[in-house]
Order: sequence, then structure tokens, then C-alpha cells
Amino acid sequence: MAILTFIGAGQMASGLTFPAFENGHEIRLVGTPLDRKIIDRLRQDNYHLTLDRTLHDGIHYYQVEEMEKAIEGADVIIGGVSSFGVDWFADEVLPKLHKNVPVITVTKGMIDEPDGNMVDFPDYWQSTKAGKDLNLNAIGGPCTARELSDHDQTWVAFCGRDKDTLHKLKAIFSTPYYHISLSNDVKGVELSVALKNGYAMAVSLTIGLTEKNEGIGKVHHNSEAALFGQSVTEMQKLLKLAGVRDESLVFGVGDLYVTISGGRSRRIGVLLGRGYSYDEAKEKLKGETLEAVVIATRTARAVRAMAERGKADLKDFPLLLHVDEVINNGKPVNIPWQATEAEYFE
Repeated sequence: MAILTFIGAGQMASGLTFPAFENGHEIRLVGTPLDRKIIDRLRQDNYHLTLDRTLHDGIHYYQVEEMEKAIEGADVIIGGVSSFGVDWFADEVLPKLHKNVPVITVTKGMIDEPDGNMVDFPDYWQSTKAGKDLNLNAIGGPCTARELSDHDQTWVAFCGRDKDTLHKLKAIFSTPYYHISLSNDVKGVELSVALKNGYAMAVSLTIGLTEKNEGIGKVHHNSEAALFGQSVTEMQKLLKLAGVRDESLVFGVGDLYVTISGGRSRRIGVLLGRGYSYDEAKEKLKGETLEAVVIATRTARAVRAMAERGKADLKDFPLLLHVDEVINNGKPVNIPWQATEAEYFE
């Protein structure tokens, strides 16, 4: 039995307690400063307010000020913050961790540098004083927390630089319904699953456009599929620019599919497609963390920076740049369909 300390009581980290607990491990779930109400309710009856599921009886719950107690004696640390908590995790959590205890995080996103370089979160944390000696790993791939909690068949990637650590982590979490592939292409996996948020919003524009023109509930799969394919094409080119391995794209493609099926990235895209301005759509989704907007903005900024240096061609990213214009410059949705056409000759 291993002692697993989860830091961040959001939906995904809490969903991961299901396979870990069912494998016989001790689970300690620590809330961030934003999770106080979640932890208070979990302590009452194991019900998770945002996951909308009841966690296993026997999990230990901690408020953020009890973090050090929860970390003591842990065999693995699981980071469960959203992309908006990356700096908090770096400042408040990493300095408390021991270098011999592996860390694996569910946080999806990336940071763009002035030259257009896209930095995944494990690399960002590794660059800090507190994180430079830590064994940092991450989880990426198509997985929604509620369906994981319901034991739906799920496939993800655990990525890191040490093969033995990855095999150890796989043994801890793997179940007949939670299937884990392993990769040492950390940047490839992490960028792939980060990019999909912005593109899920982009594909969802077509859902909103259909509803605007024909009524709520109407569905046109042709247009969705067309932008899905364009999204994969642009993601592939972005990963090539980042210098990562081709096979890592599959984790982002799977994640793109499941994200379009539901969630915040879909909702913001649908609202924009219906004709709401970004400010109006944001108001309707008040209180929700719109990671898709952050990712699309950072990715477009990175592409423009690389183009200025002659490292990228803006013509390769019509969908990304249109989404950026919609959310950051107030342009109306007008899918650049002609720009998606291409010729493929050897």
C-alpha cells in the first residue's frame, strides 16, 4: 500500500481517487484555498460538490493549512490544481516536497515565451528553484473526471523522464477501467493535451452557428468534422514547431474529441458561435475557469512570435488565428472555410 497525497480537490484529482483507493492505497486529499467548501462537505458525507459524486469512505480530507501534515510520509504527490493555480503550486507546494518523492500532475496548459517557445508546466516547475531537483511527471489524454468516477473505460498517458517512476505510478493507478500508456516525451504529451482546449472551443463554434441559424438542438456533423480535421492539422504543425514526437499527437486528438463532447471549452465556443461577444459569453459563464481562452490566446501569440522570426507561417493556422481575433479583438465568428482547403501531392 502506498500513501498518496492529492493537492487540489478539483474534479480531475478527485476523480483519480477512485482507481487509487480501489487499488488499496491510502488517500489524502488536500484542498487549495479555493476548495474550502468542497473539503468541508467531503468531511460531512464524502460528497463532492463540483464532481457531483460521492467519494469512497475512508479518504482523509485536509484544508490547505493542513498541507504539511498531509504530505508527511507520502509516497507520491498528485498535483490537482487548474492552470490558473500553476504559480500557487510553484510557490506554496513545491518548496514543501522531498526530492525523493515523485510528483504527478493533472494540470493542462502551457506558457508562451517572447520568442514563441511553448513551455509545458512540468518544465516550467522544473525551472524554479524549488522544482529543479524534483521528479516531476504528468497525466494527459482523453479523460473526463465524472466518467472516470463512474468507471467508464478510460485511456490516458503518464509522462515523465524516468521509466522506473512511470512504471511505479502505473502500478498504483492502473485498473480494469483505467488504462495507462507511458511516454518520456513530456513536452509532446503536455502540449498536445493543452492545445486541444483552444481547438475544442474552435470546433464548437460550428455547433453555435448551427443553433443560431436553425434552433437549439440542431446538429450538423459535417461542419464539426471539418473543423475537427483542421484542428488536428494545426495541432500537428504546432507540435512539429515545438520539436516533439509525432506519436504524442494522439493524446491530444483523443482529448479534443472528449472535450468537444462537453465541458467549458465547448460551452464558450457554442456561445460565441450563437453570436454572443466574448464579454457576453464570459458573463454567461461567470465563475467558470475558461482555460480554452487562455490557451488559444497564448498559442496564437506564440505562432505570431515565431512567424516574426521566420520559424512559422501564419497561413498554416487560419482556425487558431480566427479564434484569437474573435476572443481578443471582438471580431464576429466567420469561419475561414476557404483557408482550410489544401493540396496533398507527393
